[in-house]
Amino acid sequence: MTEAANRLHLRQIIDGLSEGIILVEPDQTISYANPAALAMHGVGSLGELGPDIERFRQNYLLRYRNHRAVDLEEDILDRVIAGEAFHDLTVSVVRVTNPKQEWVHRVRSLVIRNRDGGQDCLALVIHDATDRYDAEERFERAFGANPAPALVCRLSDFKIVKVNEGFLHLSGYERDQVLGRSIYEIDVLREAERRDLAISRLSAGRAIPRMEACLRVPSDAEKWVMVAGQPISLPGDKPSMLFTFADLEDRRKAEQAFQQSQEWLAKSFQLVPVPTALARLDAFLFLRINDAFARTFRYTAEEVLGRNPTSLNLWVDPAVRASFEEELERFGCVRNFEGRLRTSDGTELDCLISAETVTMDGARCCLWAVQDVSERKRSETELVSAIESVMQDTSWFSRGVIEKLAALRNPPRSGRRSAGADQLTSRERDVLVRLCRGETDKQIGSDLGLAPNTVRNHVAALYKKIGVNRRVSAVNWARERGLHE
Repeated sequence: MTEAANRLHLRQIIDGLSEGIILVEPDQTISYANPAALAMHGVGSLGELGPDIERFRQNYLLRYRNHRAVDLEEDILDRVIAGEAFHDLTVSVVRVTNPKQEWVHRVRSLVIRNRDGGQDCLALVIHDATDRYDAEERFERAFGANPAPALVCRLSDFKIVKVNEGFLHLSGYERDQVLGRSIYEIDVLREAERRDLAISRLSAGRAIPRMEACLRVPSDAEKWVMVAGQPISLPGDKPSMLFTFADLEDRRKAEQAFQQSQEWLAKSFQLVPVPTALARLDAFLFLRINDAFARTFRYTAEEVLGRNPTSLNLWVDPAVRASFEEELERFGCVRNFEGRLRTSDGTELDCLISAETVTMDGARCCLWAVQDVSERKRSETELVSAIESVMQDTSWFSRGVIEKLAALRNPPRSGRRSAGADQLTSRERDVLVRLCRGETDKQIGSDLGLAPNTVRNHVAALYKKIGVNRRVSAVNWARERGLHE
């Protein structure tokens, strides 16, 4: 078989290859390129590719993947012509007439020799790696731009091969302090809540579920994060693990502050000297009582918690209890509500009860504050009894003393101070004395020579001045002050 026939057979074989083949003669002419090689350069014919090395250089700019321009000594075609053998050299190929057309080729050289051992034909074997490197660049851009802290480690040796700015900012590491180190040196799974599971998943190249961990960093004694792992394949089909992180420092600080505030509130609740209780609003089940409440009503916390006032028989009068609960539901708060409460041994206490609705753990509750006023009530009762005994005979006292005793016995309810007997006019005194005798308005008018309307006006003015609103109260007021005669 002739050499020409051999060449023909060779071309027929390489025409069907998916790899690109370019044949270069010793005189640097390009004698052949298969369809795959033409497509990899965006042309349809050998003439468009370039009939020789010089024209090819005019049509295409070659750059190594480190983006250094190809020097004459380093030109791929020159190295092939020189008979240099190389494997998997990766270059970028840019079409000069259309710079948007760019490919990434993996190239290896092949020298075909004749029967005498001399160089007969030079070949470039080209594999199009454009899609792979485009995907790599997209991953690199997305990885670098992602604000979420992340790093990538190889599963073959668990060395960290990529780290983004988010992780460097989170951890305080410099890039060269991380790259090339083992994932266990940085220890991104330190004190993880499910560390054994995470390590077994990492070793098996399986996804690692989200879990809390304490990251080992140079800037802090501890850096709490949420970490998760996802298996990925880097360019070159290198199995790797992508770790992503979320900073938990703000959340943990908030939790610590909340725990401290809860502890402070709990201690404050116990230290309050006023009997205080917390209860659910729907059924008034007690959730918490302080020591003052336990001492006043003679219960232990275990006896009260989970029960309501009805089961404890706390209210003496159920009607008063219903009124208290209705007011609390209607207004959301109660202030100084008067009621009688019962201790565990049956002692009845006069109390002033204040309550406020609050929300605790999503449930509506009410906070009780109880003031035991039994001693004050007894003192007031005893004072009134003493005054009544003394006032059985008012002849021993001056008018001023009588006025003060009467005011202590029956303080004005309107909140305004009522007039004293010395502030009444003579006509008002005359009308008051006749009211005490039981006379009608007509009889008073006849005695005093006044018209009925005038009498009614005097009575109304008298009521207003002494702070009463009916005849019986006016009579009592006058008798307490010795004005009924």
